[in-house]
Amino acid sequence: MTVYRKVIKVQSHGGRPTYTNITDEVRKAIEESGVQTGICAVISPHTTCSVFFEEFCHDINEDGDEYLQQDLNEVLEKIIPNQDSLDTYHYPGEAHYKAVEAWPNAADYLPNGDRSALWNGDAHLKSTLLGSSETFDVTEGKLGVGSTGYVYFADFDRSRPRGRRCIITVLGE
Repeated sequence: MTVYRKVIKVQSHGGRPTYTNITDEVRKAIEESGVQTGICAVISPHTTCSVFFEEFCHDINEDGDEYLQQDLNEVLEKIIPNQDSLDTYHYPGEAHYKAVEAWPNAADYLPNGDRSALWNGDAHLKSTLLGSSETFDVTEGKLGVGSTGYVYFADFDRSRPRGRRCIITVLGE
């Protein structure tokens, strides 16, 4: 059995959820693995990010998001409103603020000591709802999805732009 692992970099833009089409990277990882029959797991190690499978939508809004992504944002915000104040969610609580303030890189998370930079409870909940990974079939050395099926990496954290990682693991023979 072959186990092939590849880590790709994904950049989020902050301000609103970021969707990145990573289908080509997943296909390339499968090809590089040499696996003909097996599975491919695509995983986000970040607690505010998700990996999901959706139809490619040709229509794009003014922010550059596909219409299905815009629809997803609107539906998720009805279920899980954006955290725009300390009172929106219980998270983050005082113990969490103190823990982050003690980190050696606290300034990365609390620029100028601004606690509102941690108001991303909505991003954590949205990621929890959608999940952090997807598993795909590999058949004849190819990603086993239909012609309109695409793989997306989503970062729901709106607090700031970030470099993210996505792990692609291909297993099989």
